[in-house]
Amino acid sequence: MAVLAVQHIRRMRGGAQGQLMLGADGHPYVVKFQNNPQHRRVLANEFLASRLAKAAGLTVPEAELVDVSAWLVEHTPELEIDLGRTRVRCEAGLQFGSRFAGGLMPGQVVDYLPEEQLVEVKNRGEFAGILALDKWTGNANGRQAVFTRRQRERRYQAVFIDFGYCFHAGEWRFEDAPLRGVYYRNDVYREITGWESFEPWLTRLETMAAETVWAAASEVPPEWYGDVGEMETLVEKLLARRSRIRELIEMFGKSDRRPFPKWVGGEKKVEDGWKDGRWNPTIERVM
Repeated sequence: MAVLAVQHIRRMRGGAQGQLMLGADGHPYVVKFQNNPQHRRVLANEFLASRLAKAAGLTVPEAELVDVSAWLVEHTPELEIDLGRTRVRCEAGLQFGSRFAGGLMPGQVVDYLPEEQLVEVKNRGEFAGILALDKWTGNANGRQAVFTRRQRERRYQAVFIDFGYCFHAGEWRFEDAPLRGVYYRNDVYREITGWESFEPWLTRLETMAAETVWAAASEVPPEWYGDVGEMETLVEKLLARRSRIRELIEMFGKSDRRPFPKWVGGEKKVEDGWKDGRWNPTIERVM
């Protein structure tokens, strides 16, 4: 069941020109519209990748279908898309909604933390897990996160947002590059010491049941992507890529960013650690 949008709150930053809207369930949602400037499939990407992240146990906002009525669009001047030389009204109908992290209380959500606070983020280890998901889904953009905390709490929690460029945005292809789908600050990867730092999320992604992925894909409205056959092809490719997640992480680890300074005490390359993890210690290697 879709959540009915009942009120516009404000325009959000970002290329998709999302709008913060209040749902009939009492929750605020960042709503991305079908006729956003990036691509209609951005909505499908957001929904599918968010569902997969949630299934892996990562901290992401609730993803919902949001129904925006023609009446609300007509009576809300702010609901428009800026195309540069022209502006068009936002499309009515089913849109993608991401529950607004932190709620509407001021000061409870930020998108930047100084280093001393970033290293104290309660779930900083999840940056390893979301890296695995972004590599799996071929996120062509940088990893986005916001940080939330409750009143009277000192430490923040990371919430991972913006999955629109997974599957290479509207192109639905996988173009793997070492520095795509990664967070812009190495601080979040500093404590990664080996493959164990990616658990339990890495194993959950590698062993995610095909039924789970197909079920998530079946919830995506066809009007967000078009040809059902293309969705089926995307899911099949995604399932096949589960076995490549470690390889793709390894590519990032070996990049000039040098994101994992503590990997295996800094004495072994990432590729060696990966090979070691693939061998059962009771099996003798044949050289």
